[in-house]
Amino acid sequence: MKKQIPNALTLLNLFCGSIAVILAVNNNFVTAALFVFLGIFFDFFDGFAARKLNVQSELGLQLDSLADMVTSGLVPGIVMFKLLALTLENEIVTEGTWVSNNLDFHLNLPLLPLLGLLITLASAYRLAKFNLDEDQQTYFKGLPTPANTLLIISLPLIIEFQNSNAINSIILNLWFLVILTLVSCYLLNSSIKLFALKFKNYSFKDNSIRYIFILLCVVLLIVLKFAAIPLIILLYIIMSVLDNLTTK
Repeated sequence: MKKQIPNALTLLNLFCGSIAVILAVNNNFVTAALFVFLGIFFDFFDGFAARKLNVQSELGLQLDSLADMVTSGLVPGIVMFKLLALTLENEIVTEGTWVSNNLDFHLNLPLLPLLGLLITLASAYRLAKFNLDEDQQTYFKGLPTPANTLLIISLPLIIEFQNSNAINSIILNLWFLVILTLVSCYLLNSSIKLFALKFKNYSFKDNSIRYIFILLCVVLLIVLKFAAIPLIILLYIIMSVLDNLTTK
């Protein structure tokens, strides 16, 4: 029975991600972000539970990637699609008609915003590579999909809650979103080694970079709120690169 506990947590991740997809498609980004946060929470603890209960399995690994593909692959792609569409027409364009008698299907989608779905494709490629890579136990090679999702999902939250016209004008700039999409796809599949938030023990000596990173994250979130999330992702990458240089 206990071996199904991690799988149940993984399925809760998938459930939250599926709800987030529906909400994002309907432009309810704030509630979608809430379910993404819940999904990532379950994603973290399914692996934790599997290790503590010593019930890691190949099934759990594959199930975890399938759930991540929805919560941390499809959702950010949809959110970026919506943001790109918003910059083009100031409204989301998703018109479609279906006539069942003669099977005439017409779908009108803006082409440029489909670029946002590159994030979904890059996430799928990254997850497939991760499943085949046996080295990524204590570190990640490339930005993990949950971290990338937090970066993308933070954009509509910043617009909604930060109340800064200057920041909003940057986020809703077409070129900013296009460049961010391409950078996101690169980071997901880059060869940059990033430390994992996995504690084999709780000593400060062995986990100093993790403790310092968590402390800085708390401070940034308190001071900057949702605007801190992109800075936290940047901090994560910089600290990982510096750690790689010092350990060499």
